[in-house]
Amino acid sequence: MNHIFEFFFETYQNRATHLIVLEAIAFFFGIASVIFAMRENILVYPVGLVATVITVYIFLHDELMGDMMMNFYYSVMSIYGWWNWSRKKNDKYVVPISRTSNKEKWIGFGMFLLTMLITYLIYKGYGTVIDSSNYIDIFTSGIFFTAMWFMANKKLENWTLWIFADIITVPLYAYRGWGMLSLQYLIFTILAIQGYLAWKKSLNKSQKETQTV
Repeated sequence: MNHIFEFFFETYQNRATHLIVLEAIAFFFGIASVIFAMRENILVYPVGLVATVITVYIFLHDELMGDMMMNFYYSVMSIYGWWNWSRKKNDKYVVPISRTSNKEKWIGFGMFLLTMLITYLIYKGYGTVIDSSNYIDIFTSGIFFTAMWFMANKKLENWTLWIFADIITVPLYAYRGWGMLSLQYLIFTILAIQGYLAWKKSLNKSQKETQTV
């Protein structure tokens, strides 16, 4: 039990108090945003913005450029997603849950590659020595960026990408000594699985209703 306690809190002993407080706030708001996303609740975006803006600052402070860029993009996409999810026509929401088309899959793949390239160039431009964990970070950044875009357009496949990248991120953050964030992404993984099942159920229900009309 002591080893578990040490893993989560030992790295924070020499950390500035304001950074610990900010990380804790981002932790709770981040989890809340995923719960709202799972329930297809538009509060996912304003709540998520609080978490991502704080996390951008934390990662910039620690020179984790890939993670910083990922959360900066989350912030931008949260604004877009907030607008997109709220659009209505004849009192009905314009963007329903759906699956990605072949065209959207290719766009997503292009975003994945472009994101990895940009993240790599930012690392190099910032003068950061790129080690193996940074390359993993670059890879997951591409997945996360694409997942966020799919979510903003209510594509079911966003959850598949979240699950895959979250699973990779849990040990990555543990390796870096980010106990709280590692735990957060473990919770994210569980919630993403639940989110996928909930959205798939909702999609199947809407498809049946359409067929019976």
